[in-house]
Amino acid sequence: MKKLVMFAAAFAVSAPLYAQNVATVNGKAITQDQLDQFISLLVSQGAKESPELREQVKQEMIGRLVAVQAAERAGVDKEPEVRQELELARQGILVRALMENYLEKNPVTDKQIEEEYEAIKKAQSDRKEYKIRHILVEEEQAARDLLAQIEANEISFENAAKEHSIDKGTGSQGGDLGWSTTSSYVPPFAQAVESMEKGQRTSDPVQSQFGWHIIELEDIRPVTFPALAEVKPQLQEMLQQEKLSQYQEELMEKAKIQ
Repeated sequence: MKKLVMFAAAFAVSAPLYAQNVATVNGKAITQDQLDQFISLLVSQGAKESPELREQVKQEMIGRLVAVQAAERAGVDKEPEVRQELELARQGILVRALMENYLEKNPVTDKQIEEEYEAIKKAQSDRKEYKIRHILVEEEQAARDLLAQIEANEISFENAAKEHSIDKGTGSQGGDLGWSTTSSYVPPFAQAVESMEKGQRTSDPVQSQFGWHIIELEDIRPVTFPALAEVKPQLQEMLQQEKLSQYQEELMEKAKIQ
């Protein structure tokens, strides 16, 4: 966090007299410390430190300072739009640095992650996955006629799907939708599935915005909850966002806003 703030302010402050300079542009020094801060920032983002990187960064800093000085001589920094952009950038850096600082002082602990994991796991312990086949047609009567043929064993469910389903993605697979929770489906379809038992087929076609469905429920199983290690990064991110939201609410409550 400190590195980010120091780098952002690098060209806004004068270099200490005792600092070692790596370059001087029109009398304005670029210090070794400023270069090191820039390198540290890049390394933290995945760059590999090397003499070549240092030289590249040095030239980049020189080029930036030359351009900044030209902009200041031209009065660009006094233009209203530019001043507004500079202020917004300053605010963005400060807010980001504040939030990073807060998380450094109030980190999400492994215990908090484990507790959140167990709470979510418990809340979803009764969730189920369903292995489903379906046939989708446009008209209700067509669905009823096809259902009657399947019930009379005149055609298998799989062949009926291949020959008549307008859902081409699953029709070619015999109507197989695979394993999924009902949250993946539109409400009328999901409600029908949840009311069925393993091995059951809908006695009446089910209407949705896509058409008329004949549904066959092949199997049911509990949802397999992922291991903690698989979801730990997501849980940590979620808890960090919750901490930051709570912190922002506290700041707003303490602020005098008129």
